[in-house]
Amino acid sequence: MRARLQAWDTRLSHACQRPVARSRAWHRLAWLLAHSGDSWVVLPGLLLLAWAWPPGRSHALPAAAGVLVLAAVVLGLKFLIRRQRPQSPWGAIYRKTDPHAFPSGHAARAALLAVLAAVWLPPLPATGVGLWALGVSWARLALGLHYPTDVLAGWMLGTGLAALVVRAAA
Repeated sequence: MRARLQAWDTRLSHACQRPVARSRAWHRLAWLLAHSGDSWVVLPGLLLLAWAWPPGRSHALPAAAGVLVLAAVVLGLKFLIRRQRPQSPWGAIYRKTDPHAFPSGHAARAALLAVLAAVWLPPLPATGVGLWALGVSWARLALGLHYPTDVLAGWMLGTGLAALVVRAAA
């Protein structure tokens, strides 16, 4: 069963990488989306939102706290599980600096923010955040930085923590 899941994960991972391997434009888009979900981009963005838009302050600070808690949970799971990242032409720096793939922290962070946006924002911006979150997750697959199950696990973690953040902030 585990071998079949790994084979499926690898096949789907390679399928997601094909457009990026064939097109410089797709590669640039994937790179931008993948890095837009970095903690060092997301956290200052949330803090800037809290500073610049006082009505958003009540939501931006709990979201930033959620991002920090999620980072600790993901890091702990990565070191506990120790699943190696997929081999791809683009992931060498990640395989050296953060060799563990499961779960995807970027997908977890994106899911957390998408759920929080769906609860706390009007429909149009919430939809935008949801589309961005899907894009971040696709990009992590397309660049060969994660397997699909890494991303799925990240979404599950991010969604679960978002529910806790919403409850705590209520």
